[in-house]
Amino acid sequence: MGISSLGVGSGLDLEGLVSQLLEAERAPKAARLDAQDERIEAEISSLGQIKSKLSEFKDSVDELRKDQSLTGREPTIRNPSEETEPFTAEASNSALTGEYAVTVERLASGSRIESDTAVNGGFASSSDEVTDTAGSLTFKIGGTGDTFSINVAAGATLAELREQINNSEDNFGITANIINTGTADGGAKLVISSKITGEGNDLSIINDDDRAGLNRISTTDSSETASYLTPTKTAQNAQAVIDGITVQSDTNEFENTIQNVTFTAKAVSEKNSLDEFQSSTLVIGFDKEALDEKIREFVESYNSLNTEIRSLTKYGESELEDDGALAGDFTIRGIQAGLGNILSSTVTGSELGGLFQVGIELTSDGKLEIGSTDFGLGTGASRLSDALEDNFDEVSKLFTADDGIATKLYDFIDQYTKSSGVLADRETAAKDQRDQLLDDRAAFELRLVSFEQTLRGRYLNLDQTVARLQQTSSALLATL
Repeated sequence: MGISSLGVGSGLDLEGLVSQLLEAERAPKAARLDAQDERIEAEISSLGQIKSKLSEFKDSVDELRKDQSLTGREPTIRNPSEETEPFTAEASNSALTGEYAVTVERLASGSRIESDTAVNGGFASSSDEVTDTAGSLTFKIGGTGDTFSINVAAGATLAELREQINNSEDNFGITANIINTGTADGGAKLVISSKITGEGNDLSIINDDDRAGLNRISTTDSSETASYLTPTKTAQNAQAVIDGITVQSDTNEFENTIQNVTFTAKAVSEKNSLDEFQSSTLVIGFDKEALDEKIREFVESYNSLNTEIRSLTKYGESELEDDGALAGDFTIRGIQAGLGNILSSTVTGSELGGLFQVGIELTSDGKLEIGSTDFGLGTGASRLSDALEDNFDEVSKLFTADDGIATKLYDFIDQYTKSSGVLADRETAAKDQRDQLLDDRAAFELRLVSFEQTLRGRYLNLDQTVARLQQTSSALLATL
């Protein structure tokens, strides 16, 4: 008779025996493969973490190694009182440090045109008809070339003209309003204001078709030779006095009046009891606060990197504590040593010499800190403050010189973090090992299948042999 399952013919537990033999063959190798897989995955993950932290630290180092980020100028303004802020200021990195007395005597303004009173031929109310014949008006600033035109329909009212001016798509900064004087003589006055400031930038309103009705709101005729309305306020420059020197600008922005400094007039300066303008003090100094912040971010970023490295490279202090995934790793130890050497090095390009002079100390556990201990030279915080106050340029050089801390750190880190760097090569090698491990595991499974077939072949013969013996035995017993 055929046997469909091991042990059916003989009654022996041959299936269990095969399973035990397969497990005995599988377990040691599977455990080794699993351990390798765990180690490789931990290495890939840890290398990624280190690379990420190094990149973050590299970004903070990059901020310090760029000279332009360390030579910023910070304008400080001291006003006679807190009630008025005559101007604001900005300075480029190339601005010279200095102190200036600044007074704003006049703000820049545009021109203003008003129609005549009703008694003098103007308008009695906003509903008055402007013209009984259609015509065109052109608004123009001679000094800038700005211009736009509108077509005024026959019978258009003063109110409709106001809306047409204000809503014109080409309007470059002209605003029309109607002021009702409340008197019969005054009537309603059309007031047209220009936002274009600066001397010589007065508004002209041209009666393009020389319509009689439109002369009441025009400054000149189509040939621009006649004179109708004249500005009640002419466009003017802003005027300021810097260290006794009068300066002007056609806008409220004074650019490069002080070289590489821009200040914007906001209000006229206050006057004293003698009706004299009171000056504000503009100080162009180094941006100490910004550099202080960059240095502290540098310290914080390094400490975050150091903590990550120490966590991943530590050795367990007992059998119950696992080693870090990169414990004893030669590459990471090289990174630690290289960073430490640079941080403790002397910079010949700066009179300060090293990080200690700006208050940054390397602790016993490899961290940086702006120390609170006074070694007779002041605490770290006070040394940093003094260096920024008295030796700003040297602080900059400490990081940006050819042998500066940030310069060397950036170049050192770059060889590990770039796309073809050391860590990228390590990650590639680890991933290759993982791929090989997958191949090894697949090959091992194939060998197990072959081994199982061999076992089943052997024990199937045994099962059949025992079954036949049992049948023969049963037959003999029945005969006897």
